[in-house]
Amino acid sequence: MVEHTRVETIFDYSSLRALFINCTLKRSPEISHTQGIVDLSAHIMREEGVQVDVIRAIDHDIATGVYPDMTGHGWAADAWPSLFETVQAADILVLAGPIWLGDNGSVTKRIVERLYAMSGLFNDKGQYIYYGKVGGAIITGNEDGVKHCSSNLLYSLQHIGYTIPPAADAGWIGEIGPGASYLDPGSGGPQNDFTNRNTTFMSWNLMHMAAILQASGGIPAWGNLRRGWDSGERFGFEPNPEYR
Repeated sequence: MVEHTRVETIFDYSSLRALFINCTLKRSPEISHTQGIVDLSAHIMREEGVQVDVIRAIDHDIATGVYPDMTGHGWAADAWPSLFETVQAADILVLAGPIWLGDNGSVTKRIVERLYAMSGLFNDKGQYIYYGKVGGAIITGNEDGVKHCSSNLLYSLQHIGYTIPPAADAGWIGEIGPGASYLDPGSGGPQNDFTNRNTTFMSWNLMHMAAILQASGGIPAWGNLRRGWDSGERFGFEPNPEYR
């Protein structure tokens, strides 16, 4: 058996910045069970010097829609453009939220839509704005659906440009049906080895991948430039002359 030691971690993570968006349906200061797992992952990252921000989305007046600023589309206010500055500054984004009726909650879906609204913007290389960033997911609830909800979020994040490392999700569900939630006394949530292991692995893999991308200058800017494609560059693509 190969022995692994802490010295194998060669990266300095102190230059990284992480953002957790808690998509609970509960406004502050009400207890959020989702925040319980967010805190576990955030602690691991902070111990490694990562700057960690946490946003509870429902505490902000985030409009519904798929445009960068919804005040130009009938909404009186929209906090998203301001919050997006924190999203853009983060190397790591973790979407965290509850399960309702076997699916992601409404606040989670709204955040995904607003992330999508910005996905047509470009970074300094001319790539889509989220290239070079890393994404993960945390799910909590009292009904089945952790893997379904996580897969939906991880697909959405990679589709708009985020890089997804191995084991990039964690979650906890109690007994199916009415019962104790994660932070409730006697729930067994904070002691659950599967949840604690997955949260730990997720946290480290997010940091590892973010550090790798940062050290290598992100995703190479060739073969993925929208403006280049629009101007006629085909990056090695040749139409099949036999196609009918």
